[in-house]
Amino acid sequence: MIIDAHSHVHDPVHRHIALLDEAGVDRAVLFSTRPHPERATDLASFRREMSVLDETVGGGADGPAGHRAAGEELAAACAAYPDRFIGFGKVRLDQPAERIAADVEQEVVGRGFRGIGELTPPPERAGLIEPVLRAASDHGGLPVVVHGFAPTTAGDLATLAGLAREHPTVPLVISQLGGLNWLTAIELARETPNLYLELSTAAVVFAVRLAIDEVPDRTFFGSDAPYGDPFLARATVERVTRPGMVRDRVLGGTLAELLGL
Repeated sequence: MIIDAHSHVHDPVHRHIALLDEAGVDRAVLFSTRPHPERATDLASFRREMSVLDETVGGGADGPAGHRAAGEELAAACAAYPDRFIGFGKVRLDQPAERIAADVEQEVVGRGFRGIGELTPPPERAGLIEPVLRAASDHGGLPVVVHGFAPTTAGDLATLAGLAREHPTVPLVISQLGGLNWLTAIELARETPNLYLELSTAAVVFAVRLAIDEVPDRTFFGSDAPYGDPFLARATVERVTRPGMVRDRVLGGTLAELLGL
């Protein structure tokens, strides 16, 4: 089974399905989103969507209405294509730990989502995800995905690795291979048994090769669509691996095992 470990809701959703079909991808982990760059028709509209992205990845808190709307959009996409999408629910980090725990129970587990993410704590404040990890542990070790590209810092990655060690039953996934801090991300994953790396939007192809070589059992193929492309992301993994068990695990085997698929 080929699984894209990182994608966001598209508008319209059927265009995402077409991309998965073209890439020969069976299923995709789907996250909610506020920005929709695929809606843009010109430079000005693209800038508007990217300004929303900048706010989101910078840790700007979604208001209750925006957060709820994005969650409903995710639920609708998963309901429309239950055999193609694996929903992960997002929780707000600007809340008390008790509220976060309740949201994980109600908005993630209660909706039938298989994990939590993509979380976007403000730079240098990755510690805000600790209550999420506690709640994930309480629900059998739900996977938790955290944004890894800028403005996430090398210090944030070290914080995430430390938190992963404190919650060893929770698979903690650093997305986008840690962005420009990919070497640090690989080193931390080597040292942290429950820290995983998702490979989308890697800065250089060599980073993908090195990550797979160093932690072949904890690296995931992902596209970060619509920012990346499933076909190209899969081709990158296949370019740096040989046919066989390692490639199969990176392209979906490890994630399928983790999610009990």
